[in-house]
Amino acid sequence: MEQHRTRPPQHPARPRRTAPLPPQGRPVDSSAVYRAASRPRRPAPPFVRALRGLPVYRFYRSLRRMPNPRLTGLGSGLFCAAVMFLLACLLWLFFGSSNGSLVTYGVLFVPVSALTALWVRPVDLVTAPIGVPIAFVVGLLPVSGGSGGFGAHFMGLVTALALHAGWLYGGTLVAGVIVIVRRIRFLGQRRRARAAAAAGPRTPRRRMPAT
Repeated sequence: MEQHRTRPPQHPARPRRTAPLPPQGRPVDSSAVYRAASRPRRPAPPFVRALRGLPVYRFYRSLRRMPNPRLTGLGSGLFCAAVMFLLACLLWLFFGSSNGSLVTYGVLFVPVSALTALWVRPVDLVTAPIGVPIAFVVGLLPVSGGSGGFGAHFMGLVTALALHAGWLYGGTLVAGVIVIVRRIRFLGQRRRARAAAAAGPRTPRRRMPAT
């Protein structure tokens, strides 16, 4: 007698669960992208806060609003020497070799020194306090006085330097303070750039669809 084979009852196939796809034409949710948390800014050191309270720092901030060229170390020295020599020639034409022209020359030397330290490139900041005193001596030749040969002009230059050395020290000090402030800011920017490069943007991980 023929027997019929019986099969067990088959259950209906369960639908597979898949992750919902984003609708076409719309960007993926930005919450899936990992972003590096912004680090809080560190407070400035005490000596930086002390420098910000000085009038020199306010003068530096006002100079920052002016045109901002970038000069090399040699270019900044030539700029300061040429400007001071031209100013000394103008003072000699209007006032001659007098004490008033020397005082005016010293007063004009301070802002020129500040501009020189402000416009030099960050990699050549050390050259500004070195080139500024040399430019002061070069520009002092027309108004230093002295009549006759080389010896008389040399003695006049030495006398003018001895009597008006305060302006030389003042301009060099202003240039040095600006260079220090710029150096601190430059190192801070490099440190933040390295930290940002080390952190880097993290790529999101792709989630596998559930089966």
